[in-house]
Amino acid sequence: MANRGNQAGTATAAAGGAAQRPNGATQGKICQFKLVLLGESAVGKSSLVLRFVKGQFHEYQESTIGAAFLTQTVCLDDTTVKFEIWDTAGQERYHSLAPMYYRGAQAAIVVYDITNQDTFGRAKVWVKELQRQASPNIVIALAGNKADLAAKRAVEFDEAKGYAEENGLLFMETSAKTAMNVNDIFLAIAKKLPKNDGAGGVGGSSGQGRRLDRAEDGNKPASSCCK
Repeated sequence: MANRGNQAGTATAAAGGAAQRPNGATQGKICQFKLVLLGESAVGKSSLVLRFVKGQFHEYQESTIGAAFLTQTVCLDDTTVKFEIWDTAGQERYHSLAPMYYRGAQAAIVVYDITNQDTFGRAKVWVKELQRQASPNIVIALAGNKADLAAKRAVEFDEAKGYAEENGLLFMETSAKTAMNVNDIFLAIAKKLPKNDGAGGVGGSSGQGRRLDRAEDGNKPASSCCK
């Protein structure tokens, strides 16, 4: 796997079993959360997920049809957070399917392209839809992708940051190509999600995550999660 940074909470490939701390001690609990990516077509949603999950970037990424599903984990101090990631298609003809994917989600990343003002406007529409129809406690992050193309910027950083602050969103500019802030935005979401013991099942109406028992997560060999 490609090295994607050594900051605390660095993401590693999803694996069953007990995640381990660097000293070999088993982490206390595993929490599972449903996360959905939304945004206009060609803003780089699939590229962000591919970078986060596999540490890869493809210059020419095929458009998603319907939605793609991947899993990945991040490690916090005492918790392994397992994301169930739904990467949705951005084409308008698939818009009617979106509620099926964000319903019951505990987190969402709304992505826009910093070189395209229209995609920022579309991102605002997605945010409004989530605020109106998604789980009331959903954690929403706004990602200004393609930060490596800053010379072609059409959406100012301060404009997007101000919008995010007004709407209570997490916000980062990202680059799937260079990996800038890709792990960081997922880690920021993981830190903000509730990890209470009484959380409901993934995909339920509560919008809360689900704590997994070790046996439920499988009896696969332990993976070294936090490096």
